[in-house]
Amino acid sequence: MSSHDLIVVGSGAAGMMAAITAARAGKSVLLLEKLSKIGAKLKATGGGRCNLTNTLSNEEFMAHFGREGRFMTPALEAFDHKDLMTFFKEIGVESHAPDGFRVFPITHSSSTIIDALQEEMQNLGVEVLCSQKVETLEHDGVRVTGVHTLTDTFMGENIVIATGGLGYPLLGAEGDGYPLAESIGHKVTDLYPAMMPLKTKEKWGANCRADTIAKVELRVDMKKYKKFHATGDLIFTKEGIRGPVVLDFSREITPLLSKFDEVPLLMNLTKGMNEEQIRTHFKKEIAKDPHRTTAQLIQTLLPESVSLELCKMAEADPALGFNKLSGQSRDKLIKLLAWTPLTINGHDGFKMAMITRGGISLKEIDPNTMQSKKIDGLYFCGEVMNLDGPCGGYNLQWSFASGYLVGKVT
Repeated sequence: MSSHDLIVVGSGAAGMMAAITAARAGKSVLLLEKLSKIGAKLKATGGGRCNLTNTLSNEEFMAHFGREGRFMTPALEAFDHKDLMTFFKEIGVESHAPDGFRVFPITHSSSTIIDALQEEMQNLGVEVLCSQKVETLEHDGVRVTGVHTLTDTFMGENIVIATGGLGYPLLGAEGDGYPLAESIGHKVTDLYPAMMPLKTKEKWGANCRADTIAKVELRVDMKKYKKFHATGDLIFTKEGIRGPVVLDFSREITPLLSKFDEVPLLMNLTKGMNEEQIRTHFKKEIAKDPHRTTAQLIQTLLPESVSLELCKMAEADPALGFNKLSGQSRDKLIKLLAWTPLTINGHDGFKMAMITRGGISLKEIDPNTMQSKKIDGLYFCGEVMNLDGPCGGYNLQWSFASGYLVGKVT
């Protein structure tokens, strides 16, 4: 029975980076993947464009992960976004940040990334076995000693769980790492789907599906949760809302939906303008063209479909001039333009989720090594841990950095 210095369970960004880093240090590495191909979830990342990382400083980067963000300090100090870009350059992949923030391979194709990682593992002699689902961990109570799959046993003194979360189940995500960690005594926090579209109680959004609305601010309209807010592009759908701001905000909403049947939101659709600024804007536009209808006036701020729906809500005739509306309708319309109410009442579960909120408790993992505090030789990296960030290369950078740290210390 062969034995390896390191066994990596899972072939996502974190697992492949751990395997490559350890192999570069001369370790014998075995990578086990339960699917028939490696990197399935990585292939789908960023709509297949693969937003690798972003250009924020480590401090700003960690702040976007909330309370637990500081846990990443040692990993990011060892391997930040510049190191990641250099690493890919070394293995033949040039990257760039066309918007100055998000970093992509210049091909804008995740296949480029997977091919380069696969080739590097091959060059380093990493043994990759697909269609091998790890069922149990072997240990002597003090240290891990190997893993059992359905068909084989593999021995190794260091084991990395890099199995990801429950997001993208169509690409094989089943949360395999959670029961493995629990079998050693690790705590797994509550798990929620995140980075996904949301469903709304109101149906008017279905009439506004053609347009993307830029710089929308979303806020939770509940006393205890008013601090939850996000800004970004929004798209209405047949059943609710999607778009970058919704993907980000769903991380906060899905845990609330498990407590409450509905989560009321307020949306600012007018790029942050308040009631007074909207009134001033309307006065200027009316002065330019007094014959504009109310609908045409609102269209200086929003697409026609949304303008008509807001007129309906305010009981304002869109064909009349703004000053011909009743004072009540005008006030209502201005209020709605500043903050439009919307009620979230559902989602499609992990089926549509890109990532998982929750995971293996960070209290039981050493941030300096990613090693388990419960047993020697067991390491974790990537999304399997209780850390998740917004859209924009955050989760991939964390996966690569934690994978690098594990590969370095094992």
